[in-house]
Amino acid sequence: MDAVPSIIDRVNLLVPGFAERAPSHDRAASFPFENFQELSEASLLALPVPKALGGAGAGVREAARVVNAVGKADAATALVLAMHYIHHLVITRNGNWPAHLAQRVSRDAVNGPALINALRVEPDQGSPSRGGLPQTTAKRTTEGWRMTGRKIYSTGSPILKWYTVWAKTHEPDVRVGVFQVPAGLPGTEIVETWDHLGLRASGSHDVVFDDVLIPLDHEVDLRRPSEWGAPDVSQATIQAVLVGAVYDGVARAARDWLIDFLKTRTPSSLGAPLATLPRVQEIVGGIEAKLAVNARLLETFARDIDDGVTLTPVEANILKLTVTNNAVAVVEDALSLTSNHGLTRANPLERHYRDVLCGRVHTPQDDSTKISAGRIALGI
Repeated sequence: MDAVPSIIDRVNLLVPGFAERAPSHDRAASFPFENFQELSEASLLALPVPKALGGAGAGVREAARVVNAVGKADAATALVLAMHYIHHLVITRNGNWPAHLAQRVSRDAVNGPALINALRVEPDQGSPSRGGLPQTTAKRTTEGWRMTGRKIYSTGSPILKWYTVWAKTHEPDVRVGVFQVPAGLPGTEIVETWDHLGLRASGSHDVVFDDVLIPLDHEVDLRRPSEWGAPDVSQATIQAVLVGAVYDGVARAARDWLIDFLKTRTPSSLGAPLATLPRVQEIVGGIEAKLAVNARLLETFARDIDDGVTLTPVEANILKLTVTNNAVAVVEDALSLTSNHGLTRANPLERHYRDVLCGRVHTPQDDSTKISAGRIALGI
C-alpha cells in the first residue's frame, strides 16, 4: 500500500506551480483562482477544520508551516490562505460561534474552495484596531438583518464564500460586533479597487453592501461598544504567527534567489563569483541570523499556542513586529548586494521587496505595538 503523503509533501507538490504563476498574476493584479483549486483538491483548505467535521484537525504549527511554504512561492496566495486558516483556528478554539454557523463554514471548507475572511476596515474609519465605531450598519427586521456599508482591503474577495463583517446595529442602544455573511447575496458588490505596490494578486478589493438581507441567526457576537475591551487572545496570537509566516516565507524566497545569484554572478573585474567576497559573506551571514531568529520565534510560539501555554496579545504583537521587520531587513540586505539586478522586473527580488513591505502595514502596526509594550513596562 502506498504511503499517504504528509501535509508538507502535499504542499511541496503545489508550490512550484504557484511560484511559476506568481509573476504573471503580480503583473496583471489577477487573482490566482487555480492555486486555491489545487489547495482544495489537496485537502489543504480544510487543514485546521476539526476531524469530526471532515478536516485534518491541524494546529497552528502545521498551519504556519503550510503558509510559510506557500509564502515562499506566492505571497498573495499565502496571505489569503493565512486569513482563512486564522478564522478556522479561532472558531475551533474560542467556542463562541453559533454551532450551526461554525459547522457550516467548516463543512464548506472541506467540500470545495470555500474560503472565509474578515471584512473590518472602512474608508472613513480605517482600521478598527485604532478605535471608533464602524459605519457599516445592520438593521433588524422581521425578515432578517439588513446590512448597508462599504469595506475596503477585503483580502481574497474574488474567491471568498463567507464574509465575517464588523458592523454596528441600527438600534436605540447600539451594539457592535460580527455578522457572518454569505458571499454573493443580492445587494452585494465587489468593486475592484485593489491596485497596490505589493501583494497585487491578493484581490483585496472593496465589498459594498446595499440593504443586503442576512438571516437573523447569522449574528456571531454583538456587544455594546464599551464591552469590547481587551483583545481576543486566540485571535491575536494565531494571527501573529500566521501573518509572520507569510512574510518570513517571502524573505526566504529572496534569500534563496540571492544565494544563487551570488554563486553564479562573476564580474570580469573580480574574476570570481561574488560569493567569494568577505563583505558579501558577512551580509549573507546576517541574513541567516535574522531568518534563524524568525524560525525559532514562529516555531516556539506556534507550539505554545497548540500546547495551551498562556500567552498575551502584547507578546504576539512583539512577535509579529520582530518577524516582519526581520523579513524586510533580509530583502533589503539582498538588494544591497545585487545592485540593479535586484530591482529589475526580470528578477523576482523586486517583487519580494514590494510584497514584504506590506508586513509593516498589517495590524497591529509597529507604533501601536511599541506604545502598548511601553505602557505596560511603565505601569501606565
